[in-house]
Amino acid sequence: PSEWGAQRIKGLSIKKAISHALKKMFIMDSSIGQKKTETSLIEQFLYPKLGPGQLWEEVAEKVKEKGGQILMNHQVVSMKSDGSNITELSVRDKKNGEISTYNCDYVFSSMPVKELIAGLENNVPAEVSEVAEGLVYRDFVTVGLLLKEMKVKNETKIRTINNIIPDNWIYIQEKNVKLGRLQIFNNWSPYMVSDKNNIWIGMEYFCTEGDDLWSKPDEDFKKFAIEELAKIDIIDKEDVLDSVVIRIEKAYPAYFGSYDRFDIIKNYVNNIENLFLIGRNGQHRYNNQDHSMLTAMLSVENIISGIKGKENIWAVNTEGDYHEEKN
Repeated sequence: PSEWGAQRIKGLSIKKAISHALKKMFIMDSSIGQKKTETSLIEQFLYPKLGPGQLWEEVAEKVKEKGGQILMNHQVVSMKSDGSNITELSVRDKKNGEISTYNCDYVFSSMPVKELIAGLENNVPAEVSEVAEGLVYRDFVTVGLLLKEMKVKNETKIRTINNIIPDNWIYIQEKNVKLGRLQIFNNWSPYMVSDKNNIWIGMEYFCTEGDDLWSKPDEDFKKFAIEELAKIDIIDKEDVLDSVVIRIEKAYPAYFGSYDRFDIIKNYVNNIENLFLIGRNGQHRYNNQDHSMLTAMLSVENIISGIKGKENIWAVNTEGDYHEEKN
């Protein structure tokens, strides 16, 4: 849809892309900030040594140091409201199924909007429930492969460890495979691979929960993925040392289904004073990680400052402030 497309390439044009390519022939911006480069054209950036998860491990430690409690493998299943505030959460322990209840002062929700609205126990207007139920998501399966080497070789002048190809992501265009995108984790950070002589890659499949790809048994999926990568001459099957399958539900909120009526949900939840919708699934918006984090930061700032409105939170990643535009 046009809204999604406009978000992803704001600030970028063919003219700017050509200009960037020509300038790059004579001048290379080696600064960390790269303030004069459109975000879509940035070629280097800071990255956590052990991957993005390292950020949240650090955050978790700081929360616990300050006396906070984090419940892992728990799921919010329902919420009680007095009409203007969420007063109580019911939380299920995924390991044993036990339900616990918690009183709450504030609720920050990054769960899928469809599940949030379904979990509200007060009388949710029928129109709000209808729109929430009609929201659509794309799901995601990653097949991780540990390799001795890749068949495709580095033919560029870019230096890499062990001279592997320099790409972080490769979008797969071949029509005879289901594979959508390939990640090479060594190139994000060499510390993400225990043995630097091996290559750790992720094969990404975009699917829908319950379809043939999603439902394929793990061992069958591993074999299927290896066959696909060998078919397009990226690996030899004999070089696979290990593999894993990871499924991510609702990885991508979609801009079709009932999305064109999303303001009905937004107007309703904005009237629940202590409820703040944050992040990609929380706002049903295809944000990148930086702006997902910013929605949470602004929510906290609003509480501290006594700001009741939430429009500044929803304004993140829209109009003049978008993550594909330099700042």
